[in-house]
Amino acid sequence: MGILKSVLLGSKLKILLTAVLALGITVAGAFSLGVLGAPSVGGVQNSFGNVTDETTEIKSDLVVNNPNPVGANLGSVSVTYNVTMNEVAMANGTKRGISIGAGNSTVGFSTEMRNDRIPVWWASHVRNGEQTTLRVDASVREGTLDRTFDAPPIERQISTDIISQFNSSETRPVNANQPLVSDPVAYVNETSANWGDVTDDETPIEMRFEVYNAKTMPMAITEIGYNITMNDVNVGSGTTDREHVIEGKTSETVEAETAIENDRLDEWWVTHLENNQVTDLRIDFYAKIEIGGETFRVDLEEMSYEKTIETDVFGTKGETDAESSVDGSDETTETDDAAPTETTTDDSETTDEADDSDEGSDSGEDTATEGENTTTEDDGLL
Repeated sequence: MGILKSVLLGSKLKILLTAVLALGITVAGAFSLGVLGAPSVGGVQNSFGNVTDETTEIKSDLVVNNPNPVGANLGSVSVTYNVTMNEVAMANGTKRGISIGAGNSTVGFSTEMRNDRIPVWWASHVRNGEQTTLRVDASVREGTLDRTFDAPPIERQISTDIISQFNSSETRPVNANQPLVSDPVAYVNETSANWGDVTDDETPIEMRFEVYNAKTMPMAITEIGYNITMNDVNVGSGTTDREHVIEGKTSETVEAETAIENDRLDEWWVTHLENNQVTDLRIDFYAKIEIGGETFRVDLEEMSYEKTIETDVFGTKGETDAESSVDGSDETTETDDAAPTETTTDDSETTDEADDSDEGSDSGEDTATEGENTTTEDDGLL
């Protein structure tokens, strides 16, 4: 009797294994013959999630298209995505074990970007003329037949214009606000600026001021100091010690180099995202001026530079979940002022690889005389 049961059980097991093997061969054959279609990526959308002092969450929604009439728990199917900005890796990961229904299914997952690497992208953005190319690549791999299908790449251009507003021919007075000194002591007739040579450590801004000495005696500018803030985060401060002497009733170009310290940009980045990708940039100046043997400090309030920087890195800012859509189209969008609710599946895994009395009558007429810018493992982000 025991022998009979063993034989019967062995037969059933053999039949079951044979059936499973036959089904596997049939499914593989169906795929190879085109009877069953292989899944593909129909589109991808990214957005920023939670941000902390150290990390930034990047949420990703991928539309996976299953051309077959029934859904499946596709254990052999994995989706790989790659997000770069000027070829700087922002996110790189793979999601395996996808459960999808027939037609289009949205696969949602998230990963983290390390904020301390933001300076890498910033340097590339400034070196590239304040232009960033965001590129998102995605592909789906069917493990059974070892085939990979690429989704159409998505590209968009992110542009900012941070320092061009500093280029101005507006005449501005310089007031000493000192006793026994009549104001203004000088006029700034023109200002201009451009980015200097960007390094991994700093982003220089080279500035020039056309200064007219409103007095009859020589004026010496012995020092110019500056302070740069972005959303009230101090990202640079310093002084220039080059002396400029301007003869009375004449003009001279005064040069000053300021610099954004890149290692402070991770702190700024947090405020930028918390403020809906909007930044208020401000540069304040002061000067030490010597006239007639007396030196005094002047706050150059009329010279303060302010600029609002706004970005929409992924092109999804302001969208609600209902408005957000992933259509899979290869679209390029440019923003003049410039990088969804997370869903997870229990059977999936995500891994990541990867800036005076008689002289008191001096007026603006003098200025015209001289001169007039699931599970996540994080390793491969940024």
